[in-house]
Amino acid sequence: MAELRLPLPPAFATVGEERLHRKQRLAAAFRLFAHFGYEEGVAGHITARDPERPDHFWVNPFGEPFAHIRVRDLVLLNGDGVVVEGGRPVNGAAFAIHSQVHAARPDVVAAAHSHSMYGKSWSALGRLLDPLTQDACAFYGDHGLFDDYTGVVLDVEEGKRIAHALGERKAVILRNHGLLSVGHTVDEAAFWFIAMDRACQSQLMAEAAGTPVLIEADDAAHTYRQVGSHTIGWFNFQPLYEMIVRRQPDLLEA
Repeated sequence: MAELRLPLPPAFATVGEERLHRKQRLAAAFRLFAHFGYEEGVAGHITARDPERPDHFWVNPFGEPFAHIRVRDLVLLNGDGVVVEGGRPVNGAAFAIHSQVHAARPDVVAAAHSHSMYGKSWSALGRLLDPLTQDACAFYGDHGLFDDYTGVVLDVEEGKRIAHALGERKAVILRNHGLLSVGHTVDEAAFWFIAMDRACQSQLMAEAAGTPVLIEADDAAHTYRQVGSHTIGWFNFQPLYEMIVRRQPDLLEA
């Protein structure tokens, strides 16, 4: 059988091209989160590290519906939480959590968090996901649990503890709160959030129906190597990006 060759994330000739690409993917990720119903009032945020200023990141303006966000609406924060571009307020929890995740993980370009229905429902159980399906194996041994809840995260010290619970993994379950995913691209971080929320939904449904049969550890680890890589996460986002841009091309307005 011929080896399956996947496309790779693009390379860029200039920092400006890379910044625009990240912002376009970020705006599309917000539209997709709205499409999948991940919005809960003003909660939720996705960030993308600026390619020129690695201690700065782009984020959604506070209170703007995910379904309305365009490239030109994105706000740039510096490492002190000061808005340096965009001129609009930002959710304090976005800075408290994401600033510490980005600081602890120089490899992370993007991080995503929202109060999705299945993610927050599963988080209330205070458990890691089991390898119940091929798709869930993308998170096998590669997600953590922040086993604490003290209210809205507005203190960077709690953001540091969340970053510690994440460790070197692709995602973390925030007990009684929701999910947080990261990636080497905006595409990857957004797709892992979507996939993890679906894995939560799948396990909740399976356990409600009966006693699920887990995939054996060796098979789960093998499947993880097949479906859990950075490239696979990036590639899985591409059809979603094409779909949302075709349906909502205004998101690209810069």
